[in-house]
This record gives sequence, C-alpha cells and structure tokens, in this order.
Amino acid sequence: MATVRQDQKVLTYAQRKAFTDAVITLKKKGLYDPFVKTHLEYMGLDQDNGPRVAHRAPSFLPWHRQFLLMFEQALQAINKNVSLPYWNWTASRAKNAPPFTPDFMGGDGQGGDREVPNGPFAYSKQNWPLNERIDSRPFLRRVMGVDATSLPTIDEVNLVLGLVPYDAAPYNSSSATGFRNRLEGWSGADLHNRVHDWVGGTMTGGDSPNDPVFWLHHCYIDKLWADWQAKHPGYGYLPAATTKNVIALNDPMPPWKTRKPSELIDHKPFYTYA
Repeated sequence: MATVRQDQKVLTYAQRKAFTDAVITLKKKGLYDPFVKTHLEYMGLDQDNGPRVAHRAPSFLPWHRQFLLMFEQALQAINKNVSLPYWNWTASRAKNAPPFTPDFMGGDGQGGDREVPNGPFAYSKQNWPLNERIDSRPFLRRVMGVDATSLPTIDEVNLVLGLVPYDAAPYNSSSATGFRNRLEGWSGADLHNRVHDWVGGTMTGGDSPNDPVFWLHHCYIDKLWADWQAKHPGYGYLPAATTKNVIALNDPMPPWKTRKPSELIDHKPFYTYA
C-alpha cells in the first residue's frame, strides 16, 4: 500500500509517538547522523558560481525529494506504519502550537544557549546528542521568531504557486523569475529559507537535519512542489538540456547518482499527500 503523508496536526498521539520513536531508534542505530552529514556537506558545496546540487539550484526540489524519500524508507524499515508528516506553517503558526508540543517536536529553546528543554529530542533525555554539528554544542537549539519574525502566509504561498516557469537562468539564487527560487526563498516571498530562520538555532545551519522538524518542514515544501505541478501541468523541470554547474532533467544527482530529476517528477509512485 502506498505511503500517505498527512498534516502533522491530524496525527493521533499514537502516530506522533510512533514517528518520534522511529526517529530515535534510527539515531541509536547510527543511521540518522549520515543524513545530517550529507546535508551539511552539500550546504557547504552549493554556491552560486560553481557546481550546485541541493541548494541554490533547480535540483533543490528533486534532491530533497530523494533525501526525504530515503529518510522515510529508513524509518519504515523500523516501523512500516510510519510516514513523514508535513508541517503546514501557514496554518500552525504559534511557538507552542503543533508540532512544537512536548509530546512531539518539543518547544522553543530557553536560556542563554537556547537549548530545547522538553520533548523526545531534549538533550536531557539522552536520546539526541548532536554528533554531526557546526559548533561545540551537542544539544538541539531553537530561537523562534527572532531571525525571522513571522512565518509565510497562505497568500504568499498562493502567490508563489502561481509563478511559472519552474526555474530560469542563471539557475541560482539570483534567478529573477521562476517558481523554484521563490519557493526556496532567495527572492520574493521567501518561503523555505524564512521558515528555517523562524525556527532558528540548529535549523539555521547546514546541520539543520539535527532538528527533526527539518523533515516536517521539507515535507511541506515537497507538497508545495506537488501542488505547483498539479496547477501547471504544461510546465516541466528546467533545465531540460545539459547546463554548466547544475543538474539537468536527466542528469544523475550526487551523492547517490542513482536518481535523476526525471525519475522524481511524479511523487505518486512513492507516496501521496492527504
């Protein structure tokens, strides 16, 4: 049966616990930190004027679609009933609203270091040391509503969903038109990047998958890509032909080199959204 990804706000307590338990088990098996390491590596490599794969590039969306899919499959190897939930930050917008509850993602950071004090991923629970990290602090941190004072609104999302084409030259963070750059957040309404900044702390660095809310946020970004695809069936992934420094439609994506954007355009063979 195909995986169904749901809005995190409709999950039952049992579903929330199953998800967090699977994530923690993945961590204890040593299978979580490689995801953090991969993201950290590509965050450093991806630059506007050189080869770029996971960020500042057309492949931002298919690369993260593959990244999420691999993570979801790793969780399902632990519990076949688990799927990735998404956080619709246009509707659940408060610091103490789901998913930031003590029985799920935990809340905002506190104290001078803004350490997350509660929830399954609190450092005090001894389940969640940050091993692949950008500084010496081994605990999850959040500084909500400071680096970005507000989350994107539904009107801003709808504006971005109306944009075509998929992407445009020079296919980096300076692309003046196109859906991908606006969704990623380098210009215009600033959707994806702003949410990272709003959560703050660990979510602002290349090691952002250390905060499990990363997966819920990117799951919603993936859903928005699926929504855009349904809205604009006549517009496909760009660039279609080989283009210097970026991944074209039929180029394999590092580091896996087993998936091309063309193989990830349609998400429905892998999962659907409720």
